[in-house]
Amino acid sequence: MAAGLASLANAILAGGGFYAKAYLVLGGRGWKLRDFYVEGGLKQYLKHADLVTILSLEDFVAKANKGQL
Repeated sequence: MAAGLASLANAILAGGGFYAKAYLVLGGRGWKLRDFYVEGGLKQYLKHADLVTILSLEDFVAKANKGQL
């Protein structure tokens, strides 16, 4: 999970300002640490974690439906 978040953050940084933010969407309930990830548990360990938002599938769909992405 941390590697995926770091890869997305690096892509944003390398994009020369083309992208402002990335989303990592966790679908399904089978994630052991889902709450930890969704609640920002990795942010304290990764330098550019603020560039990537980790959401549950339900929260992502709700934000998309409201035009908040």
